[in-house]
Amino acid sequence: MGKVLSIVILVAAALAGGALYYLQVYHFYHEARLARDGGAVEMRITLASGDVIDLPVSDFRAIDAESSPIRFRACFTAQLPQDVGLVPYPQAEPLNAPGWFDCFDAKALGAALEEGRARAYLSEAHVRYGIDRVIAITRDGRAYAWHQINRCGEKVFDGQPAPADCPPPPQGN
Repeated sequence: MGKVLSIVILVAAALAGGALYYLQVYHFYHEARLARDGGAVEMRITLASGDVIDLPVSDFRAIDAESSPIRFRACFTAQLPQDVGLVPYPQAEPLNAPGWFDCFDAKALGAALEEGRARAYLSEAHVRYGIDRVIAITRDGRAYAWHQINRCGEKVFDGQPAPADCPPPPQGN
């Protein structure tokens, strides 16, 4: 009887582990499309003047998930506007993407940012409260985007009051 019970426990644990892996790596993600293609994603970039403009992109691939505001990842080719100042994002830290989303390699992108082969810019501040969209663009025009918790979000999500220069958090946060 003990052997049967042990086998049942092991099978249940393996099934639960497999289900948890599938849910984290595959289930919650969905393809994100640009607004011009009938989707909800707008690729925009913030100018030094504070204006936010549409960023012309091509070869767009992206994933997102409703389960977390920081699961957004995108790969595309960008055409930076000429003769305008962009807002650098010095604390850019690309977040890992699921292995099956192979165009986004956070480790290689992080190395490119550190070595100066790519530059990170603020796409949009507070795409959701406390979350910025960051775009990194390489010298050859390949671009990558992800969502990153900003300093306002770090404080509020930890249960602390928002810094004075941050927008007020939405009700319930």
